[in-house]
Amino acid sequence: MKEVPELMLMGPGPSTVPSRVLRAMSKPTLGHLDPRFIEIMGETMDLLRYVFQTKNEVTLPMSGTGSAGMETVLVNLLEPGDKAIICICGAFGLRMADIAERCGARVVKVESPWGYPIYPDDVQKALAKNPDARLLAIVHAETSTGVLQPLQEISRLCKKYGVLLVVDTVTSLGGVEFRCDEWGVDAAYSGTQKCLNCPPGLSPVTFSPAALERLEKRKSKVSSWYLDMTMIRRYWGQERFYHHTAPVNMIYALNEALQIVKEEGLENRWARHRQSQKAFIAGIKAMGLDMLVDEPYRLPSLNTVKIPDGIDDAKVRGALLKEYNIEIGGGLGELKGKVWRIGLMGNNARKRNVIWLLSALEDVLSRLGYNLERGSGVKAASLIYEGT
Repeated sequence: MKEVPELMLMGPGPSTVPSRVLRAMSKPTLGHLDPRFIEIMGETMDLLRYVFQTKNEVTLPMSGTGSAGMETVLVNLLEPGDKAIICICGAFGLRMADIAERCGARVVKVESPWGYPIYPDDVQKALAKNPDARLLAIVHAETSTGVLQPLQEISRLCKKYGVLLVVDTVTSLGGVEFRCDEWGVDAAYSGTQKCLNCPPGLSPVTFSPAALERLEKRKSKVSSWYLDMTMIRRYWGQERFYHHTAPVNMIYALNEALQIVKEEGLENRWARHRQSQKAFIAGIKAMGLDMLVDEPYRLPSLNTVKIPDGIDDAKVRGALLKEYNIEIGGGLGELKGKVWRIGLMGNNARKRNVIWLLSALEDVLSRLGYNLERGSGVKAASLIYEGT
């Protein structure tokens, strides 16, 4: 195997993995039904309940990346002919709609332009027109646009109309405030490779009692054997009924990553992400650059910066990677070539990373002919960290 460089992964994910998590991943592999591994499984479930802020019994990591979590929730809660309201304001809302259609559901779309949130008035109209809808699915942190979606009012509307609320927390869990039980979320899924700073490969999910009741009342089998929660919950529950061989070492890594989150404390972690975003945006604005998303809806863990006229997207990202070992992301879908997607996720949401990235970006942009005052971005960000 070739030598793999150590990079500062500040794109849309995966994020930089702490050495402590990598060391945990390298521990000896246990059998997936070994009593010692079962103890680790139980501890991991407890830690996930803390991070999701839930008491849901069925809270566990699915074997697969974040999209496996998305598919797990939808394939278990939808049957052919069910009506599903899917909120779309970016690439991952589109993906939810695609999966729901593959489940045989009749999809009702609530849409906003990319870069804007879903508005409660539009949700209410859809719910009123579709009283037979089984669920409403929405992205909390839209990775393709950098939009943070307010959820409380939409949750209230779902409860009013008796519809399950499904939430994508792939780019928010562990870095941005999310309170599953308090906000009335019925099912949520995430990924390990974003704010949790764990390698990609697992997708945490959680199901409320109301979601489980829906699952238990299905008239047909879950269409995916591998993602069938009626069986998987027995493997992670008291029975430990064999379903598939769990990715043992990945669960070691997730356990350690979640321990790091708990040691810092969720409130502290959320505040650190907000401060780093504030410092980063101050630096971006001092350099004369603009953000895509309006301030109230900016996602702390993933920031979309408009590419200035005359600047080559690929050249900037290539120079950052080659010269500074920094990875940032380009635009996705209809934002391709228009924005940079810059992740401040988990350990990366710290002063040293923000300052290093802004300094590198200043250097690369100035050499490509962009007119800016060198050091302006770094200075503006530093003042935020200094509290002035």
